Amino acid sequence: MNFWASFWDIIWWFILVFAFVSYLYALFAVIGDLFRDSKLGGGWKALWIIFLIFVPFLTVLVYLIARGGSMAERYAAQAQAAKASTDAYIQQVAGASPTDEIAKAKDLLTSGAITTEEFEALKAKALR
Repeated sequence: MNFWASFWDIIWWFILVFAFVSYLYALFAVIGDLFRDSKLGGGWKALWIIFLIFVPFLTVLVYLIARGGSMAERYAAQAQAAKASTDAYIQQVAGASPTDEIAKAKDLLTSGAITTEEFEALKAKALR
């Protein structure tokens, strides 16, 4: 057996594996985008899925050409919504803002529950 023939067979095998994995990634990206798109009706989604089952490679190419730009927009919108949700959760868990903390301390000072020194300490802590 010739060394170079087996070498090129190995290279060809890697190219085929790369192409197959790339196709699977694109296929799952298309399926995920189909279900993420709230503007696309159920009938159109079913039609895309049917075409993906019977003519998968061509359908993925057509989908990427026809709807590829809006895929990025939907993904960005989903990422922005996830970030906003995470930020809201962190804000909720982290507690009040420094302004709120100082206002609460001022109310305690006004009611006489704390001294001026304690108020200044709370204010300094809130501003850190």
